[in-house]
Amino acid sequence: MLDSTLSRRTLLASAAGLAVTPLWAQPGYPAKPIRIVIGYAPGGSVDMVGRVIADIIAKHLDATVVVENQSGAAGVVAAQRVVSSKADGYTLLAGSSNEMAGTKSVNMAQKYDPSKDLTPIGLVALAPNMWVAGAHVPVKNLDEFVALVKKNPGKYSYGSPGIGSTPHFSAELIKKLAGLEITHVPYRGAAPMTTDLGGGNVDFAIISPLAAAPFLQNGRIKALGVTTANRLPSFKDVPALGENPALKGYSLAGWFAFAAPKDLPPEILAKLQTALRAGLSDPAIRQRIEASGAIPAKGDESLQQLIRTDMDKYADLAAFAKIVE
Repeated sequence: MLDSTLSRRTLLASAAGLAVTPLWAQPGYPAKPIRIVIGYAPGGSVDMVGRVIADIIAKHLDATVVVENQSGAAGVVAAQRVVSSKADGYTLLAGSSNEMAGTKSVNMAQKYDPSKDLTPIGLVALAPNMWVAGAHVPVKNLDEFVALVKKNPGKYSYGSPGIGSTPHFSAELIKKLAGLEITHVPYRGAAPMTTDLGGGNVDFAIISPLAAAPFLQNGRIKALGVTTANRLPSFKDVPALGENPALKGYSLAGWFAFAAPKDLPPEILAKLQTALRAGLSDPAIRQRIEASGAIPAKGDESLQQLIRTDMDKYADLAAFAKIVE
């Protein structure tokens, strides 16, 4: 009788142990490699910042991180992949203002809504751009630029790295505020556009300061203004576009950010945000971001609010420019 009782107790204890063990033994996040998807080819600014994010997460979460470049449709292909993934923290997006705000206004084939279908983890950096003129254009500053184009509506052209890109919207905002007529020439990327600008085949362009630097040094282009609200420390002699009376209030910078599919569990979101903030406070990390031509975020900005605000800005500009793909 005693043996029988002990046997039943042992079986019950074993059963209870089996019921509890799987819950107790579940590993914490992350328990397997994290994939960070980047919607652009290797070597560009989004890729450079995305790899900084990957290094931050690998270090501060002691995780194995795999970076995957999946270019297409100005980042939309990669973003759609992340949006469609399981919200478990193992497929994440290192993206830009293009696919996380701008493209929704111009790409009718885009199935996701960035403001609803992503869990914002954090803003990583601002991506300032520069309004430049080719050396052949007879202007030295913003006043001369506005006067020249107003006097010659439709005569001059500007290049952008693609329809619906942040530089495209940035240039359309110049046209809208100053009441200018300039023909848009879209390119498949910044490299061919910059080459044409330097060669005199297009008159103006919006490009990153990093891409502009060598052309400014050899005199093939001229810097007229930056798209940020304030001047850039590395280009103190170049005014912010908004300093000009015809462009008062101008401010439209691109940005880089980190996001996950919607409904990411709060505990996983908290871990990722803590890791990102820790990384952005590291001077070495901030230096790497600056080397890509971007301005590191402070870590306390609301990415969710930025997405919504910029989506409204881009929608307004898309309507103004009649941009639809």
